[in-house]
Amino acid sequence: MVTDRQLRRSKAIQQQTGRTFHFATRLLPERVRHSTYVLYAFFRVADEVVDGADDLPPEDQRERLERLRAEALGHSETDDPILAAFDEMRESHAIPPDEIETFLDAMATDIDKSRYDSYDELESYVRGSAAAVGVMMQAVMGVEDPDRARPHAVALGEAFQLTNFLRDVREDIRDHDRIYLPGTTRERHGVTEAEIRRCEPTEGFRAAMAEELRRAERKYREGVAGIQYLPEDCQFAVLYAAVLYAEYHRLIRARDYDVLTSPPELSAVRSGWLWVRTRWHWQWSNDPETVFREVSAVPEGDEPPESAEIPGGTPQME
Repeated sequence: MVTDRQLRRSKAIQQQTGRTFHFATRLLPERVRHSTYVLYAFFRVADEVVDGADDLPPEDQRERLERLRAEALGHSETDDPILAAFDEMRESHAIPPDEIETFLDAMATDIDKSRYDSYDELESYVRGSAAAVGVMMQAVMGVEDPDRARPHAVALGEAFQLTNFLRDVREDIRDHDRIYLPGTTRERHGVTEAEIRRCEPTEGFRAAMAEELRRAERKYREGVAGIQYLPEDCQFAVLYAAVLYAEYHRLIRARDYDVLTSPPELSAVRSGWLWVRTRWHWQWSNDPETVFREVSAVPEGDEPPESAEIPGGTPQME
């Protein structure tokens, strides 16, 4: 049984490192919420092996990740409270081992790979780093028809990750020497690696960002279409998470796609306002797609939306 100490530690990790996801997690029923804290904490522990140990040589990072893999899959004992909690949760919720493997394989990719020549190549990475997370969440929620829901869970996980990439271009290049904008997109708009490294928001960079935002938004629409297949007590929380992550697109467009000068940040005030709007529309229509169209920053088609009013006149930053 997951102990109160393990749960508190897992929740604290999510509060500190995943504020946007934490807002939505709090809306999940307790039967899912506590397990989600543990699941997210496991993701962060694995991520820290790669991103939090830049001073270690690659072979040491790989060794640590393989040790974590064995512990997470129950092949060896662990003294880490997060991994111990995850191992128990993995068994109780029958989380597919192959999804855990896929996720950890993606983390291993980050040790050696920092550029992606095409979107197809990036998508393969995202399938492990984010889409696998969506599939694992299905197991935690107890989805009745996982095969029907899975393609949508994969798409929504990809959408969240793509938004993170677009929001964090500055952080990724400066802190980790990584560029997740596909090489073909950069080439199409004449964006050089040197410009990104200098954090120079050229017209080409803005055009590349706009193209990738539209790609992510297609994933959002596909993902939200599957929320109807989730348990009823989980649907609003997942819908709200999609609205929150998509809100970064509004902030990015409001600054004319310049995420290099400083990253966009979603404030607690704006998050609260979005909760009110999403809840109000949810009361009138229990259809996730309808509510998402009414509330989110994602347009119905590929054309960017007109600038939407943000309380206070400008994007709320923290």
